[in-house]
Amino acid sequence: MSEAKRVARSVLDQLKAVTTVVADTGDFEAMKKYKPTDATTNPSLILAASNMPAYQSLIDDAISWAKKKGGSEAEQLSNAMDKVCINFGCKILENIPGRVSTEVDARLSFDKEGMVKRAMQLIQLYKDAGISKERILIKLSSTWEGIQAARELESKYGIHCNMTLIFNFYQAIACGDAGATLISPFVGRILDWFVKNTDQKTFEPLEDPGVVSVTNIYKYYKKFGYKTVVMGASFRNTGQIQGLAGCDLLTISPALLEKLSQSTEQLEVQLDQDKAASSDLAKVAVDEKVFRWQMNQDEMANDKLAEGIRKFAVDAVKLENVLRQRLVK
Repeated sequence: MSEAKRVARSVLDQLKAVTTVVADTGDFEAMKKYKPTDATTNPSLILAASNMPAYQSLIDDAISWAKKKGGSEAEQLSNAMDKVCINFGCKILENIPGRVSTEVDARLSFDKEGMVKRAMQLIQLYKDAGISKERILIKLSSTWEGIQAARELESKYGIHCNMTLIFNFYQAIACGDAGATLISPFVGRILDWFVKNTDQKTFEPLEDPGVVSVTNIYKYYKKFGYKTVVMGASFRNTGQIQGLAGCDLLTISPALLEKLSQSTEQLEVQLDQDKAASSDLAKVAVDEKVFRWQMNQDEMANDKLAEGIRKFAVDAVKLENVLRQRLVK
């Protein structure tokens, strides 16, 4: 074997040197294998994991805890939903050095007060389990109401927020202005929309509309000194991931982590903080009127935000149904 072969690093290892890699999964075994810094979950991921035999004890514990707390069936179900998310989060934190994102129910996406209340309940449950809020990111839908909930949680309670379902530049600016800890622009879902709704079906990585969107947001944040960090999410292929090498964080599914770990091609850094800070960009003011108008004018962002909320809500209901069946036993 040649020396070059011996020292070749995988694309995943090269990526980890310039970007914080986050596991987009609820599967602990995948985390042990790929060793990400952080992890993120949502109802869809927890629902998938809840059907795996290895994780039944986490479901059983949540059911037992909710029954002991008592209350109406609806209250027990709500408590079981919160506890199962906490159980998965705590287990995930045993396998990573960083933070886990735990999502507030998408059905609260247009209820600022409801999101704040649920976020504080989740943080309290983590505290009861011995987990500091510094290791938790509360995941909120990036509606106007969700962004204002993040503003309150961050400024009044020091609770860190991960703003999900980002599809629009002005959406991202509003999140940064609110002081959110992190945003998650959905690269793959942006591509999905363009493939479905335009004549162009394939894109080179750096011309991919999702990659371009995240690149523009990253440059703007670094140019104007936002503390909010950018975590590209929802990837369809490794080209999108490599097109965002150098981004603050990238959250990647196990299947794509495996592909990155198997490749030893040279990774080129695409996003650089210093270069972004010197870019020629103008400051943009975003209030509620600007936000709502710009979202209305962006057909892709409007479609994908609404669709994303609906899909997360559907999976939340499916997870509730799994828990309801066990609560009545």
